[in-house]
Amino acid sequence: MMTDDKTLFIDTNILIYASIFESPFHQATRQALKKVYQEKHELWISRQVLREYLVVVTRPQGFRRPLSKDKVINRLHFFQQMFKIADDLPEVTNQLIELVKNYQVGGKQIHDANIVATMKAYNISNLLTYNISDFKRFEDIIQIKSI
Repeated sequence: MMTDDKTLFIDTNILIYASIFESPFHQATRQALKKVYQEKHELWISRQVLREYLVVVTRPQGFRRPLSKDKVINRLHFFQQMFKIADDLPEVTNQLIELVKNYQVGGKQIHDANIVATMKAYNISNLLTYNISDFKRFEDIIQIKSI
């Protein structure tokens, strides 16, 4: 699953599946995160990932109710302790502009492009995600990993 590079950006869906017991990917995701953590990978998320996580877990889903405010707050604190956090610096915006110029992206795809821009700004080349197809257009500049 991993390359020699020990730095890994964690996509929002990984946090969601690890947090939602009812998810069919829950157990595999938890085990994969535990493995990369034990292998001493440097694990990164961004402020965008935290916001996206909040959006998903605080809205009703067909298979579950939103998480309680206390659970959400506790998990956000946990994520901030477990992962390094990439802030939305001007360099992220500069990288995003370059990606928009050089790749076919628009609309909701900008969220994915911004994750790649963040990775580029922080010199992170590996992305752990379940949404491989969303990032495939960037596979010439990042390594896409799945569980």
